[in-house]
Amino acid sequence: MTLQSPMIVPRDGGDHYHFLNHLMTTKVSAEDSDGALTAMEFVGPKGFGPPLHRHDVEDELFYVVEGEVWFSCGEAEGVYGAGATVWLPRGQPHTFQIRSDEARVLQITTPGQFDRFVAALGSSIPGVELPEPTEIDPVEVARIAAAHDIEILGPPPSPIS
Repeated sequence: MTLQSPMIVPRDGGDHYHFLNHLMTTKVSAEDSDGALTAMEFVGPKGFGPPLHRHDVEDELFYVVEGEVWFSCGEAEGVYGAGATVWLPRGQPHTFQIRSDEARVLQITTPGQFDRFVAALGSSIPGVELPEPTEIDPVEVARIAAAHDIEILGPPPSPIS
């Protein structure tokens, strides 16, 4: 028996977080999906990218809705625009970086738990505004990531002009 219920979430609907200097919005939480998956949307500015990292538990699927994003995972690397789908299996070191002025990307992780990581590291906000960039404490990021089965392996991608 499942506890899942149908959901319809509008474009700006969901729980919003300022997370590593970009906007993350939970569309379907682990709780909503009975642990099956987490679906989140992120919007970020040019140059945003997470540190090189590896998920020990989750597989990730990205769908680029708007903009261009560079993805890197092992030998697979490239810049992809709207309509591209990128699959990043668990255990594989990866990173990405927004190359257009802004990008909007749907991110699905399975099993569901990534929303808990975002809530633990990010700041809940009432609206859909991009955050002003702030200093990020890499030690705190690594500590909270480790508590969510994510290992930080290196720095974010180098800044782009």
